[in-house]
Amino acid sequence: MSVSYAKDDVAVTAGPSSREGSDALQEKDDTISASIAAKYHGTEADRRDMITLGKKQVLRRNFKFITMLGFGSTVICSWEVILPVFTFVLTDGGTADLFWGFIVIALGMMLVYASIAEMASMCPTAGGQYHWVSEFAPPKYQKGLSYVTGWLCATGWQVFLASVAFMVAGIIQGLIALNNPNYGFEAWHATLLTMALMVFAIIFNTVLAVRLPLVEGCVLILHVAGFFAVFIPMWVLAPRANPADVLLTFSNNGGWPSLGLSAMIGLTTPITALIGYDCSVHMSEELQDASLTMPRAIMWTVGPNAAFGFLMAVTLIFTLGDIDDILATTTGQPFIQVFYNGTRSLVATNFMVSIVIVCLTSCCISEVATASRQLWSFARDNGLPGSKWLSYVSPGWNIPLRAVLTSLVITSLLSCINLGSTTALNAINSLGGSSAMFVGVMIVAGVYYAVFGRHVYTGPVVDTKREE
Repeated sequence: MSVSYAKDDVAVTAGPSSREGSDALQEKDDTISASIAAKYHGTEADRRDMITLGKKQVLRRNFKFITMLGFGSTVICSWEVILPVFTFVLTDGGTADLFWGFIVIALGMMLVYASIAEMASMCPTAGGQYHWVSEFAPPKYQKGLSYVTGWLCATGWQVFLASVAFMVAGIIQGLIALNNPNYGFEAWHATLLTMALMVFAIIFNTVLAVRLPLVEGCVLILHVAGFFAVFIPMWVLAPRANPADVLLTFSNNGGWPSLGLSAMIGLTTPITALIGYDCSVHMSEELQDASLTMPRAIMWTVGPNAAFGFLMAVTLIFTLGDIDDILATTTGQPFIQVFYNGTRSLVATNFMVSIVIVCLTSCCISEVATASRQLWSFARDNGLPGSKWLSYVSPGWNIPLRAVLTSLVITSLLSCINLGSTTALNAINSLGGSSAMFVGVMIVAGVYYAVFGRHVYTGPVVDTKREE
């Protein structure tokens, strides 16, 4: 007689000693098969979610909690991003605005991401926001609101990708200028560097796509260790400002009508360091046990990284020295000048800036994944021009290859705008905060919807099959 029992969802049979060897081998084979099935199709909960959402599993589920935590942390790069963008708040708002504003923005954004985490647990889909709007908005407005949301998210992630790649290119130029004072900044240098960075990021998202979770896990270590490699030397070596001056001085150097308005404009700096934590949502169909793991990954990404960003902001405002001096730096990157003034060492500055470059390059790699999945998902629901072509997933690749390559083309084309006007490129890259760009996308989406989209776009809600 044999007795059957369950172990880790795998059927195991205990019987006579003559069968123990074969049973052990069968258990091992079944365990391996279950592991492979989870990697490619997810857990039983994932399969139920995909059926509920009315979608077919075509992507490889090779992310787990730690690697998704690394993914979210590298996309946001909270403490790294605050370095090149903090100069905006020096012009509008001042050091006090960055300190107090960061606290207020962080608390508010935590509530936003808690809501996003809850929605992700209910609908773990790569579509993210436009799917949630389609399913949970009032029926009368579901279709139109979902369509506009899809356009804003798809366009937003594409321009955010371009802005980060262009940002890294500018930092590389700044590092060259630090070591070579005779270096002449040329627009085409930044454009070519941006394209080169994108090609590098595309390689990790295509040929090395299977290894992407491993890369994210490794970069998470660098993200944390790199923070302390910058944070500690600045507090040890750099002179510190008077706390009263730093924490109570607001400024209005941007020519705005009032100090209050200037301070509100300056809040774009902490917002920039805290937006985008929905990036993980768009990888839901590549995460094992997504409905449970995704909300945890989102919140564990937001909390620690908000703290890292705040601590780096505090470090900057206490060690930046003379504002006019750092704004006039020949490197074009004031934070590089802050590093050099604080350490008085070219070697130390090169090392610290190199860490920032590597981390932000990793951000480009992860943003390619996020932007391409958002593009692919919206195309899957017939929301974009050329949707049938964009939504195709090549057999054997298990990634939306066409959407990935489209992201490369879009970023490369946007970087070419820099050849004519850097200001114009920055305006386009400011979709997340420039009202003109926001309205522009809304108009384009509205016109396309009226002419073509409304005839083919129904919204993902029509495929959803939830039990009453």
